[in-house]
Amino acid sequence: MGFSIWVWRLGSVGGRLLSLPPLSFIMYAAIFFLLKRKSLVLVFHFICKLRMIAMATGVAAGTSNFHFGGIRCKGQSCQQASLVSSLTFNGCIQRELSWSFGVSRFLRFQRFNFSHSPVSENWKSLRTVPVLSCLRDGSVKYFDFSVIGSGVAGLCYALEVAKHGTVAVITKAEPHESNTNYAQGGVSAVLCPSDSVESHMQDTIVAGAYLCDDETVRVVCTEGPDRIRELIAIGASFDRGGDGNLHLAREGGHSHHRIVHAADMTGREIERALLEAVVSDPNISVFEHHFAIDLLTTLDGPHAVCHGVDTLNVETQEVVRFISKVTLLASGGAGHIYPSTTNPLVATGDGMAMAHRAQAVISNMEFVQFHPTALADEGLPIKPKKTRENSFLITEAVRGDGGILYNLGMERFMPLYDERAELAPRDVVARSIDDQLKKRNEKYVLLDISHKPTEKILSHFPNIAAECLKYGLDITSQPIPVVPAAHYMCGGVRAGLQGETNVRGLYVAGEVACTGLHGANRLASNSLLEALVFARRAVQPSIDHKKSTSIDLSASNWWTRTVVPKSLGCNVMHNILRRTKEVRKELQSIMWRYVGIVRSTTSLQTAEWRIDELEAEWETYLFEHGWEQTFVGLEACEMRNLFCCAKLVVSSALARHESRGLHYMVDFPHVEENKRLPTIILPSLVNCTWSSRQLHKLPVC
Repeated sequence: MGFSIWVWRLGSVGGRLLSLPPLSFIMYAAIFFLLKRKSLVLVFHFICKLRMIAMATGVAAGTSNFHFGGIRCKGQSCQQASLVSSLTFNGCIQRELSWSFGVSRFLRFQRFNFSHSPVSENWKSLRTVPVLSCLRDGSVKYFDFSVIGSGVAGLCYALEVAKHGTVAVITKAEPHESNTNYAQGGVSAVLCPSDSVESHMQDTIVAGAYLCDDETVRVVCTEGPDRIRELIAIGASFDRGGDGNLHLAREGGHSHHRIVHAADMTGREIERALLEAVVSDPNISVFEHHFAIDLLTTLDGPHAVCHGVDTLNVETQEVVRFISKVTLLASGGAGHIYPSTTNPLVATGDGMAMAHRAQAVISNMEFVQFHPTALADEGLPIKPKKTRENSFLITEAVRGDGGILYNLGMERFMPLYDERAELAPRDVVARSIDDQLKKRNEKYVLLDISHKPTEKILSHFPNIAAECLKYGLDITSQPIPVVPAAHYMCGGVRAGLQGETNVRGLYVAGEVACTGLHGANRLASNSLLEALVFARRAVQPSIDHKKSTSIDLSASNWWTRTVVPKSLGCNVMHNILRRTKEVRKELQSIMWRYVGIVRSTTSLQTAEWRIDELEAEWETYLFEHGWEQTFVGLEACEMRNLFCCAKLVVSSALARHESRGLHYMVDFPHVEENKRLPTIILPSLVNCTWSSRQLHKLPVC
C-alpha cells in the first residue's frame, strides 16, 4: 500500500482493554463516526478489533504471547521503531526466540504488507453433548477428533486418541496415497550402541545449517527409538541382519549407521501396518476421497479457534462438514507447486494454505528441499509412454551404500564441491548437480551403484531395480540417470513442542508442520521420525482440550455453506477445468524458473508479480464464467492452495538476505550469522483474492 503508518504501542491482554497513543486519521474518523451515531456497541467491537490486531498470535491457552519490535512502513520498506507488545499483519519477519513460543529477545522485521482486519464471528455459548459421531444429516458429521491426512503422522495420532473418543480420518484419495507411502529410505533413530543421541543431534543441526531449534532436535532424537519400537509392536517389519538385529543403513549427512528400513519401501511398510491397525479400531472412521476445503474457525477475543473442517466428497460431489473438538492437520507437503516433484499428486499444499487462511502462523517456507536424485526419464533406454504425475525417487540410501555421481562425460564431480562427496547433505548435492547441468548444458547426471555386488543391490533396492528394468535399465550393470526434483517442505505451520499451533484446537504433525527440527535443510530420513514423534506428543494436549471443550449441535450453522457449481453446465465447467490446468502448469513453470534451487532477488521479485498477475487473471476468468465466491471444486480448490503456498514461499525467500541451507541466493551468497533466525509469516488480515480467504466467510475488501 502506498501510505505511511506508524505502529503504535498496544496495551496488554490483561485487565485493561487497550492503551492507544495516537491512531491514524482513518481510525479516529471511524471511532468519531460511530460515536456520532451513538453506537457504543460498535465502538466497543471496533476497539476490540484493534485489540485483536494488537494481540500476539499466542499458541494455546496459557502460553506466552509473541512480542514484536515496532516498525515504520512506507510502501514496502520497513524500519525498526519503538517496541510494541504484539502485532498481526500479512508478511514475513525473522525473529529469535524459543521455538516453543517462549519470551522473545529481539525481533527484526524484514518485509510485509499492512492490511485490514477480517470480519469476526460472534463466539457462541456451548452446551455439552455426547459426541458419538452423530449425524444430523448426511452432510454434517460430529466427532471428538478430526484427523486431516492418512500418512504416518495422522494414523499414529488417530490410533492413540481413539482410546479417548471418536475419530474421523479424512483423506484426499485412498488412505495409502500419502507422502509416507512413497518414502523409500527409512527412519533415522539411535539404535546402535556405538551411536548416540548427541551424534544424531549434531548431524541434524549441521545439515540444518544451524537454524534448527536445539530443544526440538533433542526431543526428537531422544524419543525416536521408542517410536520405532512402537511401530514394530504394531506390526511393522523392518530389515534385519544375519544376527537378527535391525539392519541399520547410512545416508548422506549421517555420521553413523542409524537408518531403519524395509528394503527401499520403508514408507509403504509403515503405512501398511498402521492402516491395518486403524481399520480394526471401532472408534476410527476413515473417509476416503474427501478433499479438505477450509478449516472452520471462530474468534474468541483475539484467538482463532478451530471447530472442524469443510470437505468435498469428490466421488459424490457433496460438501460434508465435520464438526469436532480437536483437529489434527497432517496433510503433507506442497511439492506440486513445482513441475517436477517426488510427491504424490495429492501434495498440493492444502493443509498449509488452509491453516494460513485460518490465521495460523507459518514459518520457514523458503526452505524447499529438492531431492538430488529423482529418476530422469529422458536418460532411460525406453522412454515412458506418458509423463509421470510425480517423479520416481532414487533413495538417498543408494549414495549411502556407495553410489557415485558422474556427469555424462563420466567424470566424478562431487569431490569438487564438498569433502564429503556423495555423502554431503541433500542441499549441497542438489546444488552441485544443478551447477553441473548448467555448466555442461546437460539434462541429467548419472548415479552408479553397479560396482557393488548384484545380490546386495537387489536386496537393498528391489523397488528401484524393478522400476528401472521396466524401461530397459539394469542398475546392477548400468548407471541410473538422475535429476533434482522438489521433494520436501522444511517450512510449514509453526508448531510448539506438542504440535500445538496459535489456533486453539488445531494441532499439526508431519510435513505440514514446521517444528524447528529441520532448520534450513532436512537431514535424510528425519521426516518420518519427526512425524512419529510429534504425532505422539500431540496426543495428550489433544485429549486435555477435548475434555475441556463442548460441542453445540447447532455449530454447523455458524458458517456459510459452500456448494458444488452444478448450475454452470458441462461446457462452462469444461472450459474452467481446461483453463485451471493451464494455469497450474504456468504457476509451476514460474516457480521452477524463478524460485528453484538457485535464486536471486530479481528472480524472486519477477516470480512475485507474475504469480500475482496469473492469480488475478485466473480468478477473473472464473467469475466471468459464472463462478461464485462459495463454489468449490477439486481442481479449483487445489489451484487456490497452490497459489497460496507459492506466494508463501516467494515472500519468505525475499525476506532472507543470505544463503543458508536450501535457500541459495546468488546476490547474497554467504551465510550471515546475524540472520540465523526463523522466517515468520503472520496471519493475513486482508483477504482480497479468492485463494486467500476462507470460502465460508464473505470477502472483506
